[in-house]
Amino acid sequence: MKFKLLFLFSIIYLQCKNPDQTLSEKSEITKLDSAQRHSIEHALDGFQVKDGYEVKLFASEPMLLNPTNIDVDHRGRVYVCEAYNYRPQISNVPTKFEGDRIVILEDKDGDGVADASKVFYQGPEINAPLGICVLGNEVIVSQSPYIWKFTDTDGDDKADKKEILFQGINGIQNDHGVHSLSLGSDGRFYFSMGNASETIFDQHNKILRTVDGISIEPSHFRQGLILRGNLDGTGFEVLGQNFRNNYECTVDAYGNIWQSDNDDDGNRGTRINYILEYGRYGYRDELTNATCQTFRTNWEDSIPLRHWHLNDPGVVPNMLQTGSGSPCGMTVYEGDLFPDIKGDLLHAEALHNIIRAYHPSIVGAGKTAEIKKILHHDEDSWFRPVDVCVAPDGSIMVADWYDPGVGGHYAGDQSKGRIYRLAPKNKDYKIPSIKFDDPNNLTLALQSPNLSTRSLAQLKLRDLKEKAIPLLLPLTSSNNPIFRARALWILSSISIHYIDTALLDQNEQIKIAGLRMARQAGQKSIISALDKLLSQPNNSMEVWRECAIATVNLDSKIRVNYWFKLADKYQKIDRWYLEALGISADGLWDEIIPAWLKKVNDPLSSEINRDILWRSRSKYSLPYMAKIIQNESSDTRDKMKFLRSIDFIKSNEKNKYLMDILDKSKDSLLSGLIIRTLDPTVINKDPRSSSILQSWFSKSCGRKQAESSST
Repeated sequence: MKFKLLFLFSIIYLQCKNPDQTLSEKSEITKLDSAQRHSIEHALDGFQVKDGYEVKLFASEPMLLNPTNIDVDHRGRVYVCEAYNYRPQISNVPTKFEGDRIVILEDKDGDGVADASKVFYQGPEINAPLGICVLGNEVIVSQSPYIWKFTDTDGDDKADKKEILFQGINGIQNDHGVHSLSLGSDGRFYFSMGNASETIFDQHNKILRTVDGISIEPSHFRQGLILRGNLDGTGFEVLGQNFRNNYECTVDAYGNIWQSDNDDDGNRGTRINYILEYGRYGYRDELTNATCQTFRTNWEDSIPLRHWHLNDPGVVPNMLQTGSGSPCGMTVYEGDLFPDIKGDLLHAEALHNIIRAYHPSIVGAGKTAEIKKILHHDEDSWFRPVDVCVAPDGSIMVADWYDPGVGGHYAGDQSKGRIYRLAPKNKDYKIPSIKFDDPNNLTLALQSPNLSTRSLAQLKLRDLKEKAIPLLLPLTSSNNPIFRARALWILSSISIHYIDTALLDQNEQIKIAGLRMARQAGQKSIISALDKLLSQPNNSMEVWRECAIATVNLDSKIRVNYWFKLADKYQKIDRWYLEALGISADGLWDEIIPAWLKKVNDPLSSEINRDILWRSRSKYSLPYMAKIIQNESSDTRDKMKFLRSIDFIKSNEKNKYLMDILDKSKDSLLSGLIIRTLDPTVINKDPRSSSILQSWFSKSCGRKQAESSST
């Protein structure tokens, strides 16, 4: 009875509260005691909202508790993953042995406030889940060690069928576990696994393998991962690796992928990643798996940069570093309700009590971003936004953990949790009604700003195959490139003819999407797409970058040929493009570099050439690297840079060049770093190396004795 009365009171209060009565002045807020400050009555007090936006309390306790992740379905209902059982042994609260809940919140009268709450599923196997994806009557819940699929087969908003999609994922009750799945425009599912995860098995308990047959485990892939594949376990790819606590990824209409990643706490290295497919992202040392605190040659000048091994060849740059933080859920905004953030990334940052938008912009072959504040609270540190989603009307839903802590194995309050709605002022919550059994409604649904709505439409349009073509063709002439891209993704899966339509589009993002479509169609289509794009001389570095990534899916001989064509495009220093060339050449450097050396008159004559040598991992690059290090006029930073690059070359010959440098070096710092680089197992078998090393130690000891006697 007490629960029912509290529930009734909260509904009446939320519907009747006059927003003009909220406290906004900081001086007034400080007059409240703790209980008042954290009560529902004052939930909106003190929020700072971007101009033109309005925040409403959509739902709060007792309708929901401790939300960790949300999704909004095609009917505008908010599905909530609860985590009451998060760290009960630390938070000193009793465990709910009946398990955590998946709750549905619904606003029936369109006033922007939920007036109904249902439990979709509760069970002891649901234990602080971290991700949810709603596809009509199917709900995918991510919670290490499982990814579950729950199905409501009879339409009563209760799950009555449960399946394991994936299992064996490490990280039970760990923030660094598996996060939510989402359907990309390409018809495949994307998700992140933090660095506690390491492995993933299918529903038959067999370890997942990539399309190349490589098992997804630590011996092949390092630390946190981004994965793409089908729900039946087929077609899997590791799109990025060596992250720390990568929370969840988001994919836009063109196939661009973003995510956040949390540093080792206290290093002010929190970052936003733009994903170069198949790239490495530098959380741990690639060679030794050491943390950023372990000394290495040429390490970065500041700890936030040093944290990600950004000076190492083979590490993709960061799009944006945001300092300290606890980055959580992220989505891309592709709606029209807020034109000022269209195409931006919306991001929940729990530590700093803020929802941000990141506006990506192109810099050469890479990305950078501008930060915009959307919703923040400087006075109430309990505001802990953990997820953000876009509703079918284009409004924004924010999940608030509402807690004095911020995860990280601790929760201070199990009884609260809130959902906020951001919309233009006085904008009602009216959801367009779409009948998915009517094919003519599917293209309208495909244009929705809501991921669940357009995902349902995409799946049904793909099932229609050729019958979907007349439905989608009008969208290919849309003035909105987002709609054109979404339609072309589906059309290209029906007929490769539409790949050419994308490649000839004036919008370069659609061209890039067209290349990604070709990659799904196989090697013949990739070659055709590359040839068409290479015949367009005025394409940007971003297009050439994506061409380099596409070559990874080609046979090695063909790949090498395209690598040379794309290396010729490298005319200006650009780390993003250099890393794309490196990804393209991975495993083929000893074939590429000898042929490349024949093409260039003097490999050391330009910074561009030196860049390629530095990024290469070929034994044939060693003599040129040694020249740079030996040259007394070389900048110290250059010497350190190339000495570090030698670490990544797997060849016994590198010891010979290092010994030559050591034999002639008068630089004690450089000599000491070379000693660290040498492979002792090789040195012990080589009399010349042993002699040079012994001589160096004798000279070094002599210098130290001289310095000691002079003092």
